[in-house]
Amino acid sequence: METNLSKAHLRAVVEQITNNTTSWIGSSNGQTKNNITGQTFICPTTGELDCIEVFSSFVTGNRAVDLTLHAFNTEDKTWGPILETSTVEFNNGNTGKWISFPIAGFHLEKKMTYGFRLKCSKGLVGVGEAAGIYGHSPYQDGQEWIASSDDQPGNYFSYLSLAFKVELRA
Repeated sequence: METNLSKAHLRAVVEQITNNTTSWIGSSNGQTKNNITGQTFICPTTGELDCIEVFSSFVTGNRAVDLTLHAFNTEDKTWGPILETSTVEFNNGNTGKWISFPIAGFHLEKKMTYGFRLKCSKGLVGVGEAAGIYGHSPYQDGQEWIASSDDQPGNYFSYLSLAFKVELRA
């Protein structure tokens, strides 16, 4: 029997929906650095990835935003090669909305750590983010990553997390 993925039930298996601050990607006029942000997460179940959603907190015009999905090594804090990519055109009407990056059919494994990066080559886009307080992280099973085009290793933060959803077909 063949399974039709488009009719399978879609559900968010990982989500962090709190949004109390903003992580900026891209660059403003005259700025030479291009800010990049990302998020790591542990997949709690095996399944076919449908999309990753992020909360768009502010868009400064029509902007193409690229998402890359990677395996992530938590011990070395290293990003594996790009597994999948998705590009979505953001516009002013997207401010304050969940934006879906389709990545249909990529297989995620239970208990594996993955990460995604967001990049905007032109302009500036604000992505929803949660800032925790001492002793309370907004998302326990991953870290937010922030870098600039000049500083690719970047920095990892346990007290910050992007507002995101990982949706699988079951």
